[in-house]
Amino acid sequence: MSTLHPKKLMLSKWTAVHPVAKQKHFLVTKVALPDAEGRIEWVELQATYSGAVQRMAWRDLRDETCWRQGWV
Repeated sequence: MSTLHPKKLMLSKWTAVHPVAKQKHFLVTKVALPDAEGRIEWVELQATYSGAVQRMAWRDLRDETCWRQGWV
């Protein structure tokens, strides 16, 4: 997968490879930039179906066995 840029990560769309409780499509609603270097600490994903919000490490999105970029 290509490098994720913090400015392009906000409002990006993601699909869970293994959905849980009908939650498959997600939108990045918050990106935490903790330092001046612009390193991403975590992201907040909102499920489009239920509106549930979950916080996770941004590096988890790079795992192609769990996440696909875009709504597939």
